[in-house]
Amino acid sequence: MGRILTELPSDHLLDFKAILLTSKRDFARTSAYLVGTRIETQGELPLTFTGSGPVLPTVSRRRRLALGVKRLADIFMSLLALIFLGPLLMFVAVAIKLTSRGPVLFRQQRLGLNGVLFPLLKFRTMHCELADASGVAQTKAGDQRVTRLGRLLRRTSIDELPQLVNILWGHMSVIGPRPHVPNMQAAGTLYRELVPYHDLRLGMRPGLSGWAQANGHRGPTDDAFSAKARIDHDIAYIQNFTLWLDIRIILRTIRREFFTGTGV
Repeated sequence: MGRILTELPSDHLLDFKAILLTSKRDFARTSAYLVGTRIETQGELPLTFTGSGPVLPTVSRRRRLALGVKRLADIFMSLLALIFLGPLLMFVAVAIKLTSRGPVLFRQQRLGLNGVLFPLLKFRTMHCELADASGVAQTKAGDQRVTRLGRLLRRTSIDELPQLVNILWGHMSVIGPRPHVPNMQAAGTLYRELVPYHDLRLGMRPGLSGWAQANGHRGPTDDAFSAKARIDHDIAYIQNFTLWLDIRIILRTIRREFFTGTGV
């Protein structure tokens, strides 16, 4: 049995969330229907819907404090990582210059907190004349636009490391929903048309990695089911954010992206 269907009064919402979390070992995907409320699990996290869609948590004093600590941790970790990884970053920059024409870094406008645009930084992994600055043409497996060195950088996620600067500047966080390009498409249509509550993910600073990526949702968004699941994971993260959850995502990301990455 893979799904629970039940109905409870709405004042039992928090209690039922606890039940969902404790039952995660027995049920891969759980859905619960409360009066006026629906709860689904997204990679072990409960995602709460009302009649109009998912709901974002209120900014309580405790949550505000946790977000403040998260920002301080972002500054500390990005500075430490830039210092520690400095030799690697320099080596990659030189390798890019020696193996293909064009700049070392690729800049692309992405949607940040509350939809504010910012210049996301990456190591360039494509031939300059073939790159799509808009981001509408997504990278796929075997993409001929990607250089030989770029394939290695993508497979190990080293191409994402310049975003440590974005984190230091405050555009991004270490953990959060991955930043999308404006008018990003999914399954042949605009993402926000496929998933009407898409923009709720803009309620938190975007991250170098997130709950969706830690659970294997990355790469092209041409499959509607997978594309929706990615947004659901993002919003489940926002609803359930804690500093401990961020630590769990960091550990999962290291294992999944740096050692078993696909390069897409």
